[in-house]
Amino acid sequence: MHKPFLRTVFGVLALSLASAASAQVKPEDQIKFRQAGYSFMSWNMGKIKANLEGEYNAQQVQAAANAIAGIAGSGMGALYGPGTEKDIGSLKTRVKPEFFQQMPNVGKLATDFNAAAANLAKVAAGGDKAAVQQAFSDTGATCKACHDKYRME
Repeated sequence: MHKPFLRTVFGVLALSLASAASAQVKPEDQIKFRQAGYSFMSWNMGKIKANLEGEYNAQQVQAAANAIAGIAGSGMGALYGPGTEKDIGSLKTRVKPEFFQQMPNVGKLATDFNAAAANLAKVAAGGDKAAVQQAFSDTGATCKACHDKYRME
């Protein structure tokens, strides 16, 4: 079988299993937790960007890349359970309803992001600034692909 097909199948399977786990967490907590995870990843992406644009500290970059990969691979799909497609009280979500209706595509995007984040951590461990720049760009592109399709501004 082809790797892209297997990635999509595994991505959809992971999201399906994660949905079962989400039943144990209240919808409003799922939204809070996923927002916290994405905020933490964003902060770490910012640290990597600052290193790439300024004085490069390989240890800082590696720590940030490991944090991103850890969160990306943590099963955040479980935080998109039923009831999280809409605002709950004063808690706002920016996920579009289409996200919940297009799980095969969401699974592919999630799998692509997880692979890019894992690669960023692997490359960062090598300390090569140019290689990190490319892996960082690839990771950012996977974020953007999902945001462009499934995130409200």
